[in-house]
Amino acid sequence: MAERVVPGRADHLITPAAADSMWGSLTAGSAVPTTSAVFTYFPSDVRPGPYVLLGACVVELVRTDGGWWGVPEAEVRRAAASWNAVEMDASDLVRIGPFRGVPERERPGGTLRGWRRRISWELRGADRPGRQAGREPGPGSHLAGVDWRRLLVQRSRDGVERSWWLPRAVVRLLDAAEHTEAERLHSTRAGRADTAVTGQHRRDPRATDSQPTTGVDGPAVPQRPYTGELRGQLYSVLSRKPGMSRQVAGWVCAVCGTAPAAVLDHCHEHGYVRAPVCPSCNTLERPDHLYDNDIRVASRYQRLFGTDAAVWLRHWHCCPGCRTRTTLPLPHLAAWTAHTATRTLRPTHPSSRGRKPCGVLRVSWTGSQNTPRSCLLTVSVDCCPFGEHRILARVPYREAVEQFRTWLAETAPAVAAAAGPDRLDGLPAEPRPVIVDSNDKGQALF
Repeated sequence: MAERVVPGRADHLITPAAADSMWGSLTAGSAVPTTSAVFTYFPSDVRPGPYVLLGACVVELVRTDGGWWGVPEAEVRRAAASWNAVEMDASDLVRIGPFRGVPERERPGGTLRGWRRRISWELRGADRPGRQAGREPGPGSHLAGVDWRRLLVQRSRDGVERSWWLPRAVVRLLDAAEHTEAERLHSTRAGRADTAVTGQHRRDPRATDSQPTTGVDGPAVPQRPYTGELRGQLYSVLSRKPGMSRQVAGWVCAVCGTAPAAVLDHCHEHGYVRAPVCPSCNTLERPDHLYDNDIRVASRYQRLFGTDAAVWLRHWHCCPGCRTRTTLPLPHLAAWTAHTATRTLRPTHPSSRGRKPCGVLRVSWTGSQNTPRSCLLTVSVDCCPFGEHRILARVPYREAVEQFRTWLAETAPAVAAAAGPDRLDGLPAEPRPVIVDSNDKGQALF
């Protein structure tokens, strides 16, 4: 098919079909396989036209005066060059799911909409009878141009339990694409909010933000404050106790103190219950899981280790294991190290509002807290706008623990005073031993 070019346009628009043909030819020899029809197929829940994600590159689609959609040829070539630069080791696999017990994230809109969930929908719904079209992504939908089906590895244990794995390079590519789209959607919504100054509906003054919680048969019983009734108990025991869910629902969240509690937050490293919390607080403190030993340092850590640090530190040290060791679980300690201990090492770039921190912080580790001499935390930067992906620091586990203890004494003196091996108040006579989890089930919630 011949290219359809808009006369007099310096950006050289081509038709989506021609862009698909060009995209396929330019990426034919790439390490990461690409899907076809990235410009001519759109998921049913996304309007065609605004943009197409190709890896971490956004390619805009332009509506011409003639009413057809055009694609800038230069943008296609730019995306292809970035794609071809990706190197992939097919044997370096990381698990992408399914992770049991992890609450599903809300769907923010866009093309990816949580690519791990999209893959889960596809794999779990492939053999589902009576699957309705339009309710889930169809077989022709793509994830930022990646042909993930050709790369997916499925493993099973005892012929029953299965898990899904992708090459690490592909996972990082999709994570970068998801981050790019999230930033775009955020800026788009912010622009709409700035322009929507007039024509807004007035809110009913009788409506309030905090409506009383009601049950099926009427108003719910008022929640009572949590005063440490479950302190020092093991989650594995309490989670099997009959009626525990109703007991938890009777408390107010131990962190925010306003919303009803719904879950028992517990330390996944030592197994002890911390306190009943609401779903919002439970999600807020959960490390942003990417891989088995790799997390992204999200913006919410500004609250966890900044404005609300004293509250969260007191909550985390409700675990006797963390309190007596004066530390945090390894994923939390890794996030603290990246967000706080190495903050001054993060580069910045000029922006319209001064200088902006570079990219997204990521921290990974080798070894575990059970072998502290060999455990090493590596803090790096991803999604740099200038393509400068760099390692900021490598911090041994023991050094990170010592830095945390010093910071804890300065930030939350009361929490630090109650911690340490000589503070055994409430510690069970037979504490749960810390055992290395070799089958990664216990880390599924991280």
